[in-house]
Amino acid sequence: MNEPSLVPELLVENLEASLDFWCDLCGFSILYDRKEDGFAYLTLGNAHIMLEEKGIIRNWITAELKIPYGRGMNLEITVDSFESIVARLNERNWPLFMEPEEKWYRRGNGEIGVCQFLVQDPNGYLLRFSEMLGERFK
Repeated sequence: MNEPSLVPELLVENLEASLDFWCDLCGFSILYDRKEDGFAYLTLGNAHIMLEEKGIIRNWITAELKIPYGRGMNLEITVDSFESIVARLNERNWPLFMEPEEKWYRRGNGEIGVCQFLVQDPNGYLLRFSEMLGERFK
């Protein structure tokens, strides 16, 4: 497995609630954890993310944290299919920030297509799950 060059580490209010969302609803797996430190390293395909519970060990907090966390940022997570994720979220009545849509983005002399939806985790981090549709050229 190639180690990613960038792995976001998100501070969370409650690690167990976050793991319920990220793993049970969104399909991530725990690669490893340190429960005594309130820490878990998660993967889904090539997507890697670290979660750390606020206040258990040293946190690098640069300003006051208020929910929703991660304002102004969304994390795009490419998946083969997001239908099962949406189904699990719907079963738990978890609100979607944006319903699934098809979108084509200009890239060079063509376009790249995705089906995507957005959802907030328990801490307000905005996740954009995206399925690739392919490319088309003008």
